[in-house]
Amino acid sequence: MWDPVRERVLWVDILAGTVQRGILNEDGTIAVEEVIAFPDTAGAVAVSAAGEMLVAGRHRLFVRTADGTITPGDALIAGEGRRFNDGQVDPAGRFLVGTIVKPGPSTEEQLLRVEHDGEVTVIDDDLSLSNGLAWSADGRRLFSVDTVTRRLFVREYDPVTGETGERALFAMVGGFPDGIATDADDHVWVAVWGGGCVLRFSPRGELVGRIDVPAPHTTSIAFVGPALDTMVITTAREELSDEDAARHPDSGRLFTLRAGVTGLPPRLWQGPGVSR
Repeated sequence: MWDPVRERVLWVDILAGTVQRGILNEDGTIAVEEVIAFPDTAGAVAVSAAGEMLVAGRHRLFVRTADGTITPGDALIAGEGRRFNDGQVDPAGRFLVGTIVKPGPSTEEQLLRVEHDGEVTVIDDDLSLSNGLAWSADGRRLFSVDTVTRRLFVREYDPVTGETGERALFAMVGGFPDGIATDADDHVWVAVWGGGCVLRFSPRGELVGRIDVPAPHTTSIAFVGPALDTMVITTAREELSDEDAARHPDSGRLFTLRAGVTGLPPRLWQGPGVSR
């Protein structure tokens, strides 16, 4: 994700339980500035205007203050092998986060929203593996991923109250969809786990573009930089055989490119524990 206040790129190493913070250079490289360890997995990260950091751990959320103090929240989910996975900030500053269980597949994974007061709203409870989240430019459409069933959903979303409409199929993805992002033209970009690519879908759900990535497990996308015109693609080494890892030695790295489009302004977290 892009932190627009401090002008830094943030990304997670889920299994290592770390958040990495880096500086985007003019040549597209990212210089790691800091590696922040959390006492758990780190499924997703969000930041506030004042610099607090919210991280989705295994069963709970962690808040890191600007001075580096890390405080765990109450457990929000339970279950052996279950953990929080991808999460994003909604148009009103609340945090949405989904769950995954391994070994899977499952039919009971959830998508939750943490309200401003810390209460939790269940949006979905019938997913195989909750993954990427994104909103349209006006905040009135929520896109969400169910990875194992290869489906990208869309529903109406009230950008103020968070009230949701009926879930509908937006697109079937040829591969396992992972993280997603929307651009300023309201197209949806989808990273494909196992597909070594990022796909672009029109606002009507039509496949209109593809970017190949030299790593089979592409995991997410974000638009970064002051102009939001640099795309960062994250990848993973997890679940690669030794042969596949040898054929794709850059797996687990970040990739950047200019895709010819710009992203939407990043949303800052405004939930419980935020300085006001």
